[in-house]
This record gives sequence, structure tokens and C-alpha cells, in this order.
Amino acid sequence: MSVWSSLVGQARVVETLQRAVAGDMTHAWLFTGPPGSGRSNAAIAFAAALQCERGGCGECHSCHTAMIGSHEAISVTRTQKLSIGVDEVRELVRSAALSPVGDRWQVMIIEDADRLTEQACNALLKAIEEPTARTVWILCAPTVEDVLPTIRSRTRLVVLATPAPAEIAAHLVARDGVTPERASYAARASQGHIGRARALATDEATLARRREVVSLPTELTSLGRCVIAAANLHDAATEESAEMTSRIDAREREDLDRTYGVVERGRRPRDYAPALRDLEKQQKTRAKRRVLDVVDRGLMDLVSVYRDAIAVQLGRADGLVNEEQRPAVLKLAHASTPEDNLARIEAVFTAREQMLEFNVPPLLALESMMMALRTSA
Repeated sequence: MSVWSSLVGQARVVETLQRAVAGDMTHAWLFTGPPGSGRSNAAIAFAAALQCERGGCGECHSCHTAMIGSHEAISVTRTQKLSIGVDEVRELVRSAALSPVGDRWQVMIIEDADRLTEQACNALLKAIEEPTARTVWILCAPTVEDVLPTIRSRTRLVVLATPAPAEIAAHLVARDGVTPERASYAARASQGHIGRARALATDEATLARRREVVSLPTELTSLGRCVIAAANLHDAATEESAEMTSRIDAREREDLDRTYGVVERGRRPRDYAPALRDLEKQQKTRAKRRVLDVVDRGLMDLVSVYRDAIAVQLGRADGLVNEEQRPAVLKLAHASTPEDNLARIEAVFTAREQMLEFNVPPLLALESMMMALRTSA
């Protein structure tokens, strides 16, 4: 199995990257595609292939270390924070100035290039304009518009498509051994997000949470139910976020204590307190972002129900995303108009924008949104 096997439904992208590995090379790349399309997987697979003597065999030591994240010539920058700052990028630029070991490439991957601050972009620009020999920059972002024009004009664009449900389902059956029925459901419900599809196919808790969310549209029949639904969605997101971040936070705290000798000496050096404050600030920012990410996922599940209702109303009732909830979708479609459901979709995206762009407290935005989604009893 080669390094390209994880790229589901991206045959054209694989062909482009294979040609680059064979000699049609560029020093800076921009990988774009919708969430879950595999931007980061494509970047790591490309980096592995550049280190492999056989162009990405998937079996050699270089491929193995690249795919698990331990290759010494591949740097991957990802963040759980709201942005990537200039200090972090300057450190990457300094690292990129070093010569790679042997005759292979030094690959610098920035997974969340859309979160680069303007200062960080300016610091990165010079490194991309005047690259060192055998250094490759790979930036990942949802769209080209998420990256400053000065950056994207100096990169080679690779656009990843949303994989088809059938391709995702086949991948889940082959890789994770799930049943074809479960794989088909997960592929449709994920709406092209491969990581989400895998979670739905293999984790019962994730599946249960989604079923709760998609059942909401026909239940929002009163003010009280709207407020309760908003609180439940917010609490579930907070709980799930805490589960994901608590272990990381504890490990980071242990690493900090070990670095400053707190464990061995039993006392805290003078410069330990500022470092601890910085760490706690970063963890708080990460937790906030994680809650927003989980809420956002729920919002996209809600949108899928309203889209299904519109499809039914327009006479296109085959191939619903939420086929298992067809009775509820039909009920919603019969109790509303396409214009009603378009307005509800707009309300969901308004709440999303309020939280992500204008820093409105999630619970407040969700309460306002649920009111706009209300249906008649």
C-alpha cells in the first residue's frame, strides 16, 4: 500500500504530485479543499514521496517515519489556537534555512495556513520568495481566498475535491472493516468529510450525538424547547471538547514541569510561573476553539436536514443525506416551504459567523439561532 492510498477520490491530485516527485517540482505549494477532503493527508503523503527513493512506496523507513510524523526532514505545523503568530513562523523560517540531510528534500508543512496572522504571512513571504536549495513549503487552507494574494501568487495550487460517498464508503470498508451498510450511512452523513465518516462508522458515541442533532428540526416547536436545545447542544460540545483536550493539557503540564525540574527538585524556579501562565493561556484558547469546532460540526448536520427537506419539496427525494430520518424530513417538508428552510439555513450560517468571526458567546448565538429555526407545533 503506497503513501497515496489514503487520498480518497483524489486521482488527479495524485497524478500531479507524482509528476512533481518525478521531476516537475516547485518550491512552494498551496493545497486547498473543503474540510475533510484530505488536505493534510495529501501534504504528508507528498512529503513522504519526496523522501522515498521509490516515489512513495509506503513500505520503506522514510515513508514510515514520514507518515507517523517522525521524519527528521519533515516539519508539520498545526494549531488548535485561533491563529498562527509571527514568532512561530520566524522559527520555521530559521529551520528552513538549514540544509536537509543527504540529497532528499526538506519539507515545511503548514496545515492551517488560513490562520496565519498578517505579520506571520509577511515573515513567511521572504522565505517563499527566496527559498533555500531543496526546501519545499506546503501550505494548506480551505480556499485560495483564505491566503493573502502575495502568498498564493508565489505558490503552485493543488485543489482537492470532495470525495463521492461511494468512494468514502469503499475506503471505510477496506481500511476499517466496517459493514457496507454502516459505511454507506457514514459516508452520506459525513457529507464528504473523511475523518468525520470514520468517526461515525467506528464510534457509537459520535453516532449517537449526530442522531440527537438531526432530530432537532421537528422538535423546535416552542420557546422553551428552543432554549433547551441550544443549552443541550452547547453542553454536549463543551463536554466533548473537554474529553479531547484534558489529556493533551495534562501531558503538556507534565512536560513543562519536567523541563523546569519541578518533578525532580520539588520546587519551582523563578521563570516557571510565566511559562505556566503562557501554557494555560494557550490551553484556554485551544479549548475555546475546540468547542467552536464541535458546535460547527453540529450546525452542518442541522443544515443537512434542511437541505434534505428542500430536496423533497422540489421533487428530488432520492439520495437524501439523512435517509434514516426520512419520516422526520418529510414531516418538516410538509409543514414548511422551500423559502422557510432556506431562511433556516441562513440562520444557521449567521450563528456560525457570529461565533467564528465576531466572538459572540456560543450559547447566546445558539439560542438566537434555535428561535429562528422554530416550526409550528
